[in-house]
Amino acid sequence: MRTEPPAQAGAAPTRLLLFQLISPALPVGAFSYSEGLEVLVQQGRINSAEALHGWLAAELQRGTLGVEAAALAPLLQAMAAEQWSTVHDLDGWLLALREAPEVRAQQRQMGRSLTQLLGELGWRLPAVAGQGAAITSAASASAQGLAWPAAWAWAGHCLGVPSTDLVEAYLYAWVASQISAAVRLVPIGPTQGQGLQLRLAPLLAQRAAELAHTDPHTMWSGGVGAGLAQLGHAELYSRLFRS
Repeated sequence: MRTEPPAQAGAAPTRLLLFQLISPALPVGAFSYSEGLEVLVQQGRINSAEALHGWLAAELQRGTLGVEAAALAPLLQAMAAEQWSTVHDLDGWLLALREAPEVRAQQRQMGRSLTQLLGELGWRLPAVAGQGAAITSAASASAQGLAWPAAWAWAGHCLGVPSTDLVEAYLYAWVASQISAAVRLVPIGPTQGQGLQLRLAPLLAQRAAELAHTDPHTMWSGGVGAGLAQLGHAELYSRLFRS
């Protein structure tokens, strides 16, 4: 399978292509999800920058996010080798780790949007498991679907991003999205949010370096609180976010 970049992207440094991937302008709908943060704010459990810092640090260290990040390198390897059954096995396993239906729907929607975007920009979309031909239409991609972590790996594969950089960007994008949600939920202001992103940068880099060389199947998620918050989101009387 060939995944040459479009002519306009061919000469661009990899880091610039990665910047585009983590840009808030990426049209995948990340802004509409809080992944349970809205529940924690309404419960009063996250009501300050310090409380949010503790929550985000705990998720970086022990949450399902880490398992997903660790799976990016194996996904990249499988895609490079055209081992699509392995890709879809990992994709399904990662999706099953998410307890809340809302979060599973989020992962499917964001993954579908990203693979469709890549296809429309000139990259062929992932192959159907068990078949040799790549998906070439947006409709086929939507029907097949890769969830968000596997779609992110596919983007990294198409852009030629090294696995460590891709893992780091995955964690960074999640932290930035959570901080953006927190600012809109009002427990912190924009300046506090930027301060949090800076404070978390060393931990984020450390975790990325570790997870890029960790077998995801040897890991476990200690994010029980996150899972409960995500499950509780559907029961909120009023909601700003979809998860």
